[in-house]
Amino acid sequence: MFSMGQSAEFGKFLKAMRSRLSPEDAGAGPTSGARRVPGLRREEVARLAGVSTDYYVRLEQGRNIHPSRTVLEAVSRALRLSSSEHEHMMDLLEHCAGTARSNVPAAQGVRPALRQLLDAMGDVPALVLGRRSDVLAGNRMAFLLFADFPALPASERNLARWIILDPAARELFRDWKTVAAEAAGALRLDVGRHPNDAQANQLVGELAVHSEQFRQWWAGHRVATRSAGSVRLHHAAVGDLELNFENLALPDGPDQTLRVYSARAGSPSADALALLGSLGAAEPASERGSAAAATAEAVE
Repeated sequence: MFSMGQSAEFGKFLKAMRSRLSPEDAGAGPTSGARRVPGLRREEVARLAGVSTDYYVRLEQGRNIHPSRTVLEAVSRALRLSSSEHEHMMDLLEHCAGTARSNVPAAQGVRPALRQLLDAMGDVPALVLGRRSDVLAGNRMAFLLFADFPALPASERNLARWIILDPAARELFRDWKTVAAEAAGALRLDVGRHPNDAQANQLVGELAVHSEQFRQWWAGHRVATRSAGSVRLHHAAVGDLELNFENLALPDGPDQTLRVYSARAGSPSADALALLGSLGAAEPASERGSAAAATAEAVE
């Protein structure tokens, strides 16, 4: 059943998705009259979704109504939602603040066998990410490639926070704006699933205070998730790299993802990774951190 907070957030999301679409993009047909605001009109979305304008207006205004799955699917198609955006829309209905199902998330932990796997991966950078993109664990190569997360205070061991706020991340990612926007989108997905997560809400507040770009992304209700992709880096020690990554869901770890980075065999990026590994091997172990050190204690 809708709560007022839930339906209001759901309505804001629909409005943001509507405002980004032009009639041409949505296939709404010819239009007449000047448009005071960008995007589709409510009556155009209603027509595309096959519902009455009054019904769609009440849906977007967050009134206490109960849309069927058929209606939601039709609205999703009308707004041209991606799979991630559709998933987020459904999460807002099921898990938003004030509903009986929205419980405070349990503490996060990483199984010892998974930590062993990270260390056994050798020169393949890998991280275990939890809710809010918290860095729950990682191996030596991941910390050499990105940041020494074990050396950070526990509250700062968060990938989205580091990417968006740390100047070093801006220098590392050659396409920083794209990477940071995706990090913000992944965080919004997480907040949709766990609206009662006080640490997530605190993180969003911190990012909004310190980053104008994050405020813009958040206001646009951007959501994003990728199971695989690539990143372009410029590492201070070894120069340019182009790496592929895979996000592997961990069935025994709710909301946990194993992210693995790799370079094409025989490529300059593979040589750069090997060089980075050899440089890191020369450092004292106390300065490098370890997979187990990333989160020795459970994270809420």
